Amino acid sequence: MKYFLSVGEASGDIHAAALIDALRQADSAAEFVYLGGDLMLQASGVAPLIHYREMAYMGFSEVIRHLPQVLGNLRRAKEALQASRPDALILVDYPSFNLKLARHAQKLGIPVYYYISPKVWAWKEYRVKDIKRYVRRLFSILPFEVQFFKKHDYDVTYVGNPSVEEIELRMQALPERQAFLDAHQLPDRPILALVPGSRQGEIRNNLPIMVEVAQRYPQFQAVVAGAPGIDGNIYGRYTDFPVVTGVTFELMRHADIALVTSGTATLEAALLQTPQVVCYRANGSKLSYNLFKRILKINYVSLPNLICDNAIVAEMLLHHCNADEVSREVDKILPQREGRKQMIENYCRMRQILGGSNAANATAEAIYNDIKNLKHT
Repeated sequence: MKYFLSVGEASGDIHAAALIDALRQADSAAEFVYLGGDLMLQASGVAPLIHYREMAYMGFSEVIRHLPQVLGNLRRAKEALQASRPDALILVDYPSFNLKLARHAQKLGIPVYYYISPKVWAWKEYRVKDIKRYVRRLFSILPFEVQFFKKHDYDVTYVGNPSVEEIELRMQALPERQAFLDAHQLPDRPILALVPGSRQGEIRNNLPIMVEVAQRYPQFQAVVAGAPGIDGNIYGRYTDFPVVTGVTFELMRHADIALVTSGTATLEAALLQTPQVVCYRANGSKLSYNLFKRILKINYVSLPNLICDNAIVAEMLLHHCNADEVSREVDKILPQREGRKQMIENYCRMRQILGGSNAANATAEAIYNDIKNLKHT
C-alpha cells in the first residue's frame, strides 16, 4: 500500500520515522510519499516532497511573514496527494497545515489517520470539530487525551508514548560519558545543557536568556543542543558556547542540569531523568502571559506536568523567562539539593503513568488492518 505522511517539525520527524519502520514490518509492500525530514528519509529510502525545515514556522507573526511559502507548501502537498492517490494520509501534529490537508484528502476519498494529536486540549478546542469531520482514527500518545476527546463524543486510541520506547532503545546505544565528551572535544566537567528548540524563532527568543543564566554557573560547562537543519551560524549570533548538533538525547543524558524550551524535549529530559527548568520566552510580554492564561484551557504547558497533573518541573514562561527567575529555579535542582531529588522521584511517577509503549507498532498495525478492512467492504 501507499502511505502519505505529513510532518512539520523535528520531533515529528523522529516519531514518523519510527512509524515508517513499523509500517514496513506490517506491510512488506509499503510505499511512502511524505513531508518530513532526514530521519524519515533514512527510514523510507525516498527523499521528502518538502523538508520540514521549509515548514517549521511558529506563531502568527512568523506564519504571516512566510505566508507565500506556507501557501505554496500546502498547494504542493495537495497536488501530490491528488497525483499519488495513496491508500492513507497519516498526519503527525502540525494542525494548521495538516487539517487543511485532511479536508482535501476527504474530498478525494482518501482515509485520514492522525498519529500524535494536535494540542486541542490546550487551546483552539474548536479544531476538534475538524478532527471529527475529517479524521477516521486518531492515535493518542498522552493518556489524558482519551478522556478529553470522550467529552467530545470522539473515541481515540491511546497507543503509549513513543518517547518512552525511543529513549529506552537509544539508551542502549548511547555512548558512555567520556566517549561523548571526547567525540565533541568537551572537557571532563559537569554539563549545563541548553536546549533552545528546533525552530529559528525559538532559538532567537530562548537562547539569549539561557546563555545569560549559564554564565552565572561557572562550575558547569554550558553546551548548546543544535537542531538538525539549523545553520550553525544561527547559534553564533547569541553565544560562543560549544554547539553539538543532532545529539540532543546524548547531551541531555550526560548533562547535570538542562534548560529546555517547552516541547517534546521536556518529556525526553524527564525520561532521561535529567533535572530541568522549562523555558519559553516568546515575546517576553506580561500582557501576552495574561492573555494566554485566559486562552489556555490547561494548568501547565510542559508535558511532564501535564502527564502528572502537577508542577513537577518549573515552567518559566514569557516575562517569567528571565535570567533572575530561571536562575532561582536552577538553584533548587543543583547537585545535593532536595529539589533535585524530588524532581527525579516525580519523573519515576510520570514514567509509571505513561505505561508500556510500542506506539509506532500499535499504530502501524491498526492503520494497515483498517485499510485492509476498508478495501474489503
